[in-house]
Amino acid sequence: MRGTWQLFDEPVELIEQRFRYFPRLFRWRGQRYEVESIDRCWVVARPGWRRRVERRFFRVQCGSGTYDLYQDLRTGIWHLRRARLGAVQATSRRQAVLAWR
Repeated sequence: MRGTWQLFDEPVELIEQRFRYFPRLFRWRGQRYEVESIDRCWVVARPGWRRRVERRFFRVQCGSGTYDLYQDLRTGIWHLRRARLGAVQATSRRQAVLAWR
């Protein structure tokens, strides 16, 4: 059973990337999270209030839940947009890990 989405939109420290593109290891609120799989990635580019907003999003699976991370392409800063904390179904996690390999 999965938890509900919680909105955070807080900066995270990206520690390691895979292929210089995909997040592999990040730190949020002092805790390290290892990305087990990436479910989805997408780019958002739209006019903003003061400047154009350009972000690269990644939906990732970690041991403790599902996280939506994004990189602000103008500043290079990474953020945790939202998280679905709680247990991840074993069958879906296994399929995601196999797809990652």
